[in-house]
Amino acid sequence: MVAHELPQRDTSAGAGDVVPPPPTPPSPHSAPYPAPHPAPHPAPYPRRFRETESLNRRLGRPLRLLLGRRGRVDPALLASIGERLTARDVIAAELASALRITDPAHPDRVTMGQFRTALADGIDSVPGPPAALRNFFAAVDPVPDWVDFDLVDEGGRVARRFGRNSADVMLQLALIGSYRFDGPPRLLVETGGLAGGSALRRIAETQQWASAVTGPGAMRRRGQGFRLTVHVRLMHALVNHEVENGGRWDVARLGLPVNQSDLAATLGLFNAMHLLGVRLLGVRVTRAESRALMHLWKYVGHLMGVDEDWLCDREILQHRFNYHLLLAQSYGGPAGPPLANALVEAQGALHFDRFARVRRAYARARLLSMLRYFLGRRGMRDLQLPAALPWAVPPLLVGNLLRYHVLGRTPAGRAYLLRRGDRFIERNLRRHFGEQAPRVGAVHVGAPGKRSPAG
Repeated sequence: MVAHELPQRDTSAGAGDVVPPPPTPPSPHSAPYPAPHPAPHPAPYPRRFRETESLNRRLGRPLRLLLGRRGRVDPALLASIGERLTARDVIAAELASALRITDPAHPDRVTMGQFRTALADGIDSVPGPPAALRNFFAAVDPVPDWVDFDLVDEGGRVARRFGRNSADVMLQLALIGSYRFDGPPRLLVETGGLAGGSALRRIAETQQWASAVTGPGAMRRRGQGFRLTVHVRLMHALVNHEVENGGRWDVARLGLPVNQSDLAATLGLFNAMHLLGVRLLGVRVTRAESRALMHLWKYVGHLMGVDEDWLCDREILQHRFNYHLLLAQSYGGPAGPPLANALVEAQGALHFDRFARVRRAYARARLLSMLRYFLGRRGMRDLQLPAALPWAVPPLLVGNLLRYHVLGRTPAGRAYLLRRGDRFIERNLRRHFGEQAPRVGAVHVGAPGKRSPAG
């Protein structure tokens, strides 16, 4: 059931009766409520909802302390997260269904050629566009009134100045760290997105998309970041369509394969968790930088189809929302350990021009060391990762203190950090892709039941 359509009691009223207004859809911006007593969740929610809440509260204690008074739990927001585990991106789902129509004469059929033309040149360039295609671009083309493209571009510069720190946080804390929880990791296993030799390329495609949205003007209508983000939104809908109808996905336990709650949780990893992670590596982040990066990802989230009332433009509000999302998760699951280990072992396939064997071994050891710092002993054990010590962190902290707390306080220093970050992005993508041209989230539309690659 879509969370905007919360069930209401019958309030039929006679003359003179006062009819209460409908409830406001809960959002992360709502005022905090006292923490509720643990209770079984209602039947309409997927079974994984709040399945390990007591453990998750312990894991989220640092975030709860960071929030202070804002860390009190809002029961209505938690309930909305549970409901939206079965809420889909309706507009993209309709387009995915239209792309699956095989009858060339069907009036609702959409082709990938039509989608690519509309994405490149606008919906008006498609003769007689079918309704699903027209509605999709009517949702992504208009720029919301709240978007400030100068601030969006500044958010991109902030992310690029973080350089290697961003890549570390997104791979180690955000991606591999999220494998400790059930749900989305199973989707990656189901689609084969991080299995075998595809692990390195899939993570590279995600990194390339995350880098693309940070370029100058990238989120304008003809920018690379805009196009890739819209493309990935459709890919998500196609994956959800195929897996949901494939007969093996347990919706009663997991919710929809791609749902609003998990989509919003993923966005939270790219904005507020990103900021928190780089601070843990010694990076200085100003209020202005936080605001700019949050604004960039708010617009990305809008294009990705995240519900508007769950888009945050302030870091503290996103942290509060992320805390609720954490409480709603189910810790553990069979998919996490093999996925985490696949990414660790994928370091052995990185592309280096010289001393490849030694540098691959170092990359693997460094990744395990960083994971030990971010995930702790328990996280490493639960993901069945090899034991490691966080030896890679102290020199990184020292270097970041110099770069971001000294050089980063001057315009010349920030310009240097931006150039350094851009060089790292190019070098990092080359190490993951080799000589192959980056191609993010290619969408293949085949017969129903065939898998699309997951990004």
